[in-house]
Amino acid sequence: MLRKLFRYLAAFGIYPKLVTSSLKGWSFFLRDLHELRRQAKGRSEFPLADHYPILRERFETNGDLKSHYFHEDLLVAQRVFENNPLKHVDVGSRVDGFVAHIASFRSIEVFDIRPQQAEVKNIRFVTADFMDIPQELHNYTDSLSSLNVIEHFGLGRYGDPVDYDGHIKGLDNMRKVLKLGGKFYLSTPIGPQRIEFNAHRVFSVDYMLSLFTPYYSIDRFSFVDDHGDLHTNVSLDATKVADNFGCRFGFGIFEMTKIS
Repeated sequence: MLRKLFRYLAAFGIYPKLVTSSLKGWSFFLRDLHELRRQAKGRSEFPLADHYPILRERFETNGDLKSHYFHEDLLVAQRVFENNPLKHVDVGSRVDGFVAHIASFRSIEVFDIRPQQAEVKNIRFVTADFMDIPQELHNYTDSLSSLNVIEHFGLGRYGDPVDYDGHIKGLDNMRKVLKLGGKFYLSTPIGPQRIEFNAHRVFSVDYMLSLFTPYYSIDRFSFVDDHGDLHTNVSLDATKVADNFGCRFGFGIFEMTKIS
């Protein structure tokens, strides 16, 4: 019940943990402000302007290396680099994470239902709804990625039409876009299967394999567990698959080759 309350508060920009740590940092802010004013007395090189309180960073590390997104974005970008396709296309992945990684060493086309007007070297943005793609995108590329995207299809979160089978339609269209023998990199939340509306779906690993195996060979499976630790190229052992590799909300990362 408390978790549900926190989620509703977060929807309105209220994060109890952040409020607590900000209050903790307030005393340090006042102490340091007093010390800076003391040192600045009688000096004019840098006048003290409006306050800009940053209250929590003294309690944080220099970066979140336990982040699910950090691991998957870096891992898949490394795999694309190693496989060196003729053309790489992405559907909806994080622009400030995975897409930026790819654009640092090659060009990439990014399809997303949300418009993007910015022009960035090595990135071509295309607005498209992958629940309904035009014929000209069939057999379009030999390399395709979609990281933590398919779980959102059909939930209306990004202005897409509500569709209970949205993820099925999205996966079907991604398969059509990919050429035979092409590589497909997909990640999605894994755990006990459910919809947490309107944030995302969570898929069981067994269910995802049932969607993939008629059309793809699974070249590699990696996952980020509930604690944010990465496990690379693990065996799809039946017992572990049935238990979703111990995850309630992990990230499954599939690298596949289209065979049918």
